[in-house]
Amino acid sequence: MKRWLKLAAGAAALTLATAGCAGSSGTDTAASSSGAPAQITGDVTVWLMTGSAPSTLTDALNKEFEAAHPGVKVKYEIQQWDGIQQKLTTALAGGTPPDVIEIGNTQTAAFAAQEGVLTDLSGDKDSFNGAQWLKGLADSGTYEGKTYGVPFYAANREVIYRKDMFEQAGITKAPTSNDEWIDAITKLKTKFGSDPDFQPLYMPGQNWYALLSFIWDNGGDIAQPDGKKFKATLDSAGAKAGLDFYKKLVDTSGTKAPKDADEAKPQQATVYGGGKVAMMIGLPWELPTAAKTDPSLTAKTGAFAIPSKTAGQSAPVFLGGSNLAIPANSKNAAAAKEYIKLLSSPKYQSQLAAAGVVPGTSTDLTGLDKDPLGSVMAKASTNGKAVPASPQWGDVESGQNPVKDMLTAYLTGKKTLDQATADANAALNKLIGG
Repeated sequence: MKRWLKLAAGAAALTLATAGCAGSSGTDTAASSSGAPAQITGDVTVWLMTGSAPSTLTDALNKEFEAAHPGVKVKYEIQQWDGIQQKLTTALAGGTPPDVIEIGNTQTAAFAAQEGVLTDLSGDKDSFNGAQWLKGLADSGTYEGKTYGVPFYAANREVIYRKDMFEQAGITKAPTSNDEWIDAITKLKTKFGSDPDFQPLYMPGQNWYALLSFIWDNGGDIAQPDGKKFKATLDSAGAKAGLDFYKKLVDTSGTKAPKDADEAKPQQATVYGGGKVAMMIGLPWELPTAAKTDPSLTAKTGAFAIPSKTAGQSAPVFLGGSNLAIPANSKNAAAAKEYIKLLSSPKYQSQLAAAGVVPGTSTDLTGLDKDPLGSVMAKASTNGKAVPASPQWGDVESGQNPVKDMLTAYLTGKKTLDQATADANAALNKLIGG
C-alpha cells in the first residue's frame, strides 16, 4: 500500500496516470462448484466513457442485469475522457473503486503493469465469449501473458472517397493495391488538376495511424517485445518502406495539407467538406461532419480499405478502441464479471455494431452492413493490430511523439530516410525501451 500511496501522490505530475494497490480482488464467487452461476448480491458500479455505447443499449443492459439478479442495483456512470486517468487513479487508490471500468486500448498496459491494480481475467475468457474476441483488441488487453482487459469496441481507418469524382476521372473500381491507388491519384489530377485548390488525396504530414498500416503492410513494426521491455524497430527495412510509401502518396497527390500537423489540425473532415478533395484516410463518422458543410456529400461518398502493396489485399489497420476491466480491489468482482458477461453477449455486441463501431467480442459484423462506410471498416478490422503493449505508450501519444517528428522531418526534406528513422528509433527507445 505504501507503493500505491507514492504513486497516487505523484499522479498529477504523470503524463499517463497509473495505479497500484495491494488490495484483494474482492469476493469472486461468479460460479459455484457445480459450474452454475452463483447468486450475487450488492451493488455493482460501472464506469463507461461518454460516446462508447448508446443509451438505448446501456438502459436495456442495466434493466436486464437487474432483472436477472434481484436485489442487485447497477450504479451506472458516464465518464469523460478528459481527466479520466487522474480520476481512475484516485478511485483505485480509495476503498470503494468502481467494479467495471472502461480503459482505452492504448492505455490498458499502463494499468496492467502495476501490481494489484486490475483483476487477472485469464480464466474467465470463455464466459466472455472469448472465442470471438477481436484479435487486435485482445492483444491490447494482454500483459505478460495474462488477460486484464476484455475487448469492448474498436474502430479503424479507411479511405473515404468521392464516387462522383472517381467516375468523372474514369476510375471504374476502388483501388485494391498500392499501384492502383497511385494510378487513381494520377487520373484525378489529370481530370481536376486545373483547379489550383483541388487535392486528389488530403494527406496531412503527421497522420501516423495511417503510417502504421504502411509499415505493417511492408512487414515492419514500430517496436517488438524484448523480454519484459520493448525494442523500437523504426529503423527496420519494413518501417522504412512504409515511410517511403507515405511520402510517395504525399508527393504524388500534391496535397496541400500541413506536413507538421495531423488530421485534426485542421479537421480533415471540414477540408473534405469543402468539395475540393477526392480522398482522405479517416473514420466513418468523419463523413457526417463533412456533410454539415455539404449535405450532398453523404450520397456522393464511398469507402475502400487501405490498399496493400499486394494486389487484391488490404493493409493491416490500427485498431483504436476500448477494453473493459475489473479493479483488483473491487468489492463486487462476482457481479462485475456477470455484467461483463452480459455485455459481451451477441445480443449487446450486435447493438454496438448497429451503433457504428466494431464489436469487441463478436465476429458478427452484419450490424454494420447498412452503412457503406461502416461495412468497409468492419471488414478491414479483421486485419487489425494494436500499438505495442508497453506501459509507457501513453508517453508516446501525449508527449513529443517520435513517429510524428519522423514523418515531418522526412516529408520536408530536413532529414534523409535513414536519418529520420534512426533518430525516431532512438527517441522511441528512450520512451518505451525501459
